[in-house]
Amino acid sequence: MRVCASFLASCSFVLATTTAMAQPADDKCAALAGLTLPGANITTAKTVAAGMFVAAPDPYTGADHSNFYKNLPAFCRVVAVATPTSDSNITIEVWMPPAGWNGRLQGLGNGGFAGQIGTEELGAAMAQGYTATATDAGHTGGPIDANWALGHPEKIIDFGHRGIHEMTRVAKLIVEQFYGSAPKHAYFDGCSDGGREALMEVQRYPADYNGILAGAPANNWTALLSMAAADTDALIVPAGAFIPQSKIATIANAVTAACDEIDGVRDGILNDPRQCKFDPVSIQCKEGQDTDKCLTGPQVTALKVIYAGLRDAKGQLVHPGYLPGAEVGTTGGFGGWEAWITGQAPEQSALSYFAIGYFSDMVFDKTDWDVKTFNVDRDLPIARQKTAAALDAVNPNLSAFRSHGGKLILFHGWNDPAIPAVNTVNYYEEVIGSVGGANVDSFVRLYMVPGMQHCFAGPGADLFGQSPADPGTSDPQRNVRTALESWVEKGTAPGIIIARKTRDAGSGTQESVVMTRPLCPYPQQAHYKGSGDPNRAENFVCAAAKK
Repeated sequence: MRVCASFLASCSFVLATTTAMAQPADDKCAALAGLTLPGANITTAKTVAAGMFVAAPDPYTGADHSNFYKNLPAFCRVVAVATPTSDSNITIEVWMPPAGWNGRLQGLGNGGFAGQIGTEELGAAMAQGYTATATDAGHTGGPIDANWALGHPEKIIDFGHRGIHEMTRVAKLIVEQFYGSAPKHAYFDGCSDGGREALMEVQRYPADYNGILAGAPANNWTALLSMAAADTDALIVPAGAFIPQSKIATIANAVTAACDEIDGVRDGILNDPRQCKFDPVSIQCKEGQDTDKCLTGPQVTALKVIYAGLRDAKGQLVHPGYLPGAEVGTTGGFGGWEAWITGQAPEQSALSYFAIGYFSDMVFDKTDWDVKTFNVDRDLPIARQKTAAALDAVNPNLSAFRSHGGKLILFHGWNDPAIPAVNTVNYYEEVIGSVGGANVDSFVRLYMVPGMQHCFAGPGADLFGQSPADPGTSDPQRNVRTALESWVEKGTAPGIIIARKTRDAGSGTQESVVMTRPLCPYPQQAHYKGSGDPNRAENFVCAAAKK
């Protein structure tokens, strides 16, 4: 029955397309308002004049990007709402250039608990010739707000995976209607929760996209947020365990002193922080002391918990912990431990908010749930039973995606303070175990980024085209999205990708580049040749990891 319904929808769609092709661009855009879509309704369809789109401030930083929108060309903006269930309300935006379309659809992922539509990335992709689509994943709210989930299991499923699939389905129909032809290739790009969404697409809907870029995926969702709850507790109990922001630099400096030169370069970047054997006891305060230059005994214990990861009562690892290095964030703490792990006060870090929101509104349906009551052996099984099917993207069997001809690129910053990097390494190795090493090489690549924090930022080279908002160059050796397209469309597998660091984050000018480093396909790593400027990529070579 589903096949028949899809076929009938496609037939009526093709008939409507023939009429639309002859219309001027403005008329074609407006005409989409009357398009009938299965399981969705179009609420807005209009041409936005060049430089006239007005957006809300950035939901994560509060920054005003109005100058960016003033430079956008005219485009056809379509807003649709998909309702796959009676409790679903999935808002979808599709932005289409009226001329110069490159034939590609670019799907964009969310961050945090979603609830927002990333209009800056939509605009950036559209301005580069793509038709771009994004969704709020079925609800409205801030990135750390999970109140919408309380008592709404269908909305949790929409957030988990159905929202992105519906976005993709609806966007393809709208694009075909507007241009008179379907996208030649479809790509998805997401980091953090967007990386989890990307792996959901690979695992559950392998025919949706030809190429998928998954950054820092929160794919082991239930285990990750269980660890966030446990780490929050470790910083509360016993009394005095909380590590204030004023001590983060002390931890960072001690890690650098202990481990920076392991890779042969003194640059503040740990090439592979797994090799760092930093012991927090080395900076423990003398008895009776407590200054910003040392950690108290309870603080040392808490730091060890954060590094160690989460284990159950039997000692089994539930989720790997955070790696040493790059603890200090940029201006205002953005990107570092003080924002993500410790916070300005107990229970005020980003991960604390995520853990409390998840267990309160998705697992226990109790708005007054107390994180201090968390018990991994009791609460993790409950969380998995209730939400893992909707939220966890941990299936390593990607055979269906491979059979479809799909290509997947994973990336993760080694010093991510939000989602431990080892989680992605472990998943990649599980994929190898499932489909075989030779098969994996034909459709999956993993790039680990030294010194990069969550999706970007940190002391390392952190820009390599991983977001449409950072287009950089179209050179596939310097732009991971272009490399993915070359792999899909030309069969050219990606090799070394050159990342850059700029004086001003996101700057595209060559004069602003202060560092370049090669990113090597895992398990290879970039090794310094022993001479030349360590801030230049040509003085490194990709080779097997040092033991």
